[in-house]
Amino acid sequence: MTDDKDVLRDVWFGRIPTCFTLYQDEITEREAEPYYLLLPRISYLTLVTDKVKKHFQKVMKQEEVSEIWFEYEGTPLKWHYPIGLLFDLHASNTALPWSITVHFKNFPEKDLLHCHSKDVIEAHFMACIKEADALKHKSQVINEMQKKDHKQLWMGLQNDKFEQFWAINRKLMEYPAEESGFRYIPFRIYQ
Repeated sequence: MTDDKDVLRDVWFGRIPTCFTLYQDEITEREAEPYYLLLPRISYLTLVTDKVKKHFQKVMKQEEVSEIWFEYEGTPLKWHYPIGLLFDLHASNTALPWSITVHFKNFPEKDLLHCHSKDVIEAHFMACIKEADALKHKSQVINEMQKKDHKQLWMGLQNDKFEQFWAINRKLMEYPAEESGFRYIPFRIYQ
């Protein structure tokens, strides 16, 4: 795994230049300027929601603000998919920056799950890690970790701290010396 550290670092620091614009039907007190961010491919939109919300709330009436959600060319973006996956599924053939539309009204109940707090995305992330570990190590690695290790893993992702994340994640990526490989290689297919 140490030989791959440069590759891991390059993947970690992959960014997607993104332009957030407020949906034209949102009621504002003055024109809303677009908001630009470099989004980490390995993160989740819900982890940048506070920044985007803060930017656009400056021009909106408080009574007009409800649950924030994002869409790209008419497709609501799922908060529980990593940003890089969302980009690859919906926008990989478009010019950069990736243009995401921000909504504060008319939450698409049929298309999206609600995400009321960062605790929800943390629970989702940890469930995915546990699923992968169950396939790779029969859940032995994740069960041997302490709560502080789980928290460090999450905080590393949330705060975009490579060293903090990989100090714990490397345990999940190694296989026992007595075995010649992983039991199974977990992967997901998104359509």
